[in-house]
Amino acid sequence: MNSLLSTSFPERRVGLPQFDRFSALEIAEAIDLLIARVEKAVEQAKTADGQTAQQRYAQIAAPLEQAQDDLRGAFGTVEHMHRVCDSEAMRAAYGPAQERVTEHYTQLMQNRELFDAFQSIAQAPGFETLELAKRRAIERFLRDFHLGGVALQGAAATRFAEIAVARAKLCTEFEEAVLDATEAWKKHLEQAESLRGVPQDAVNRFAKLAAAQGKSGYLIGLDYPSYHAVMSYAEDRNLRAELYQAYATRASDQGPDAGRYDNSARIEQLLALKTEAAKLLGFASAAHESLATKMAESPEQVLRFLEQLIAKARPAAARELENLQQFARVSHGIERLEPWDLAFFSEKYKAAQLGFDDESLRPYFPYPHVLAGLFAIIEQLFGVQVRAGETSVWHKDVGFYHLCVGEQIVASFYIDPYARAKKRSGAWMDVCRSQRRVGELTRRPVAYLNCNFAAPSERAPSCLSHSDVVTLFHEFGHGLHHMLSTVEVPAVGGIEGVEWDAVELPSQFLENFVWQDAALDLLASHVDTGAKIPEALKQQLRASKHFHSGLFLVRQLEFALFDFSLHQLTPAPTIAQCLAIAEQVRAQTAVLPAPSWHRYSHSFSHIFGGGYAAGYYSYLWAQVLSADAFAAFDTSKPFDSQCGQRFRQEILAVGATRDAADSFRAFRGRDPEISALLESYGLPG
Repeated sequence: MNSLLSTSFPERRVGLPQFDRFSALEIAEAIDLLIARVEKAVEQAKTADGQTAQQRYAQIAAPLEQAQDDLRGAFGTVEHMHRVCDSEAMRAAYGPAQERVTEHYTQLMQNRELFDAFQSIAQAPGFETLELAKRRAIERFLRDFHLGGVALQGAAATRFAEIAVARAKLCTEFEEAVLDATEAWKKHLEQAESLRGVPQDAVNRFAKLAAAQGKSGYLIGLDYPSYHAVMSYAEDRNLRAELYQAYATRASDQGPDAGRYDNSARIEQLLALKTEAAKLLGFASAAHESLATKMAESPEQVLRFLEQLIAKARPAAARELENLQQFARVSHGIERLEPWDLAFFSEKYKAAQLGFDDESLRPYFPYPHVLAGLFAIIEQLFGVQVRAGETSVWHKDVGFYHLCVGEQIVASFYIDPYARAKKRSGAWMDVCRSQRRVGELTRRPVAYLNCNFAAPSERAPSCLSHSDVVTLFHEFGHGLHHMLSTVEVPAVGGIEGVEWDAVELPSQFLENFVWQDAALDLLASHVDTGAKIPEALKQQLRASKHFHSGLFLVRQLEFALFDFSLHQLTPAPTIAQCLAIAEQVRAQTAVLPAPSWHRYSHSFSHIFGGGYAAGYYSYLWAQVLSADAFAAFDTSKPFDSQCGQRFRQEILAVGATRDAADSFRAFRGRDPEISALLESYGLPG
């Protein structure tokens, strides 16, 4: 039996993917069959004859949502495998499947008869007494019909559908080009002296990579653990400059093999298509369309928010750069810092100012112990336990766990921690299965958690930097948002339907705990001795929390303003105009000029390959919410479980059954205040 068809619910109560049986050859058959099931539910919806809202929901919405959820689950498995186990066979099958699913969804959203059927639920007697989650789901469906082009007719409807398919294809090609360009570049070094200053575990990895390819010496790639190790610690300035240029020009006209991987045309096409689609729907720009599903009410409000932060952050960043330049001049005779010097001298300066660098903490964070500590913290904060589970996985390093309350399993998750070939870079959470109720049966939510930490060696576990620990908590926060939802209607459960500029609230909120003494005591255990972090080192770590926070913040503001500026323009900008906008934004935000050949836009997968187009500002917007939410906790207690339970009930449990602003007010008792964000960065209010 097709493994993608063996997980339907309620026939299989758990419905976990069968990764041990998965084959790219099964994809087309499964997608066609599941789309046929959805189309059958659509036809049945058109003949519904129920009189009340409850009856019509049961006849129209419930069967369609079940069929759609099965399709989402199967294609979600395909998307996941494309990201974590890419191959030529996967690409050959994934592309047509993505096109088929996109066409199907677009046709669904343009189906006027189906829209009328859903509209009839909202207009039927008893709608106001319908279960809240079902009411909200209908309201979201009706909104999504409008955003999906249901009002379009004739040539406009056809063109909108063509745009949707083309955009999906381009996004996939963009991400694949970034992955291919990243993996294609390698730097071969014969002498260890060239790697002076680089941590030994990274040097060992470089030697292992070289040996695997039949080479002597060392081989450096552009995967993030390798890139970070060289940029932060390599004494060889020329090596840092070479690596920086290779990383900053990936998939661009300036990068190696530019003609093969260049994303320039894709960027132009994506922006043009997004703008055209927004215009067809009656929006002034792609940015205006983006805000239809967000907390922010207008582009002007977003820009005011970013400009307010720039005014606070840029002076601080300028002071930090001036101090760093002075340090580099005195300590190393460097008269002018370049971008490839920033991470290196930041680590040197931190060590001089605070008495430690990030690498001195790494031995205290062996991944297995950090994971156990994370689970212990979650138990104390939210009253849930994590237990190891058993199921098939896609790689030997993947772990599978259950989230439990007492003996009851309430959710499950996979965690794929390490970087490897053919796996997308970065860290992310994806939905594997949504919580869903059919009759008396409830399927529990399942999440994918993905990171790219340095892999363990044959002799020692992977040891994380403190920033890696922050990343792990961030993604687990997303996972908790999905897994601790009590909503049993997939369209508004977990993270589904939550305003995009609020979806980072739980992830950024959870990051705060990795700076607490009580958390560090649970997370840290020296890989060789089992010792806890000494008090002096913990104090130095706490003191480093605001180290160069201005420089970090202006970088985030540069990304956010660049993204929003691009998508606000009409007509859509050409690639030359995109690069000009990047320069303008950099002049407004950055304090260290970037080389003219810099092309971060060409590997900016968040906005050109993911869901953050005209929404990258969401990280900062949500950080206002998360910083203010964390300020409600009594940090004098090891873990404020009473406040944790309220956070679970008012933020995590409710999904999109109410607006994110209302959920925040329910938790905090008031609207969010930007002062909490500024305080979290150590900046004046």
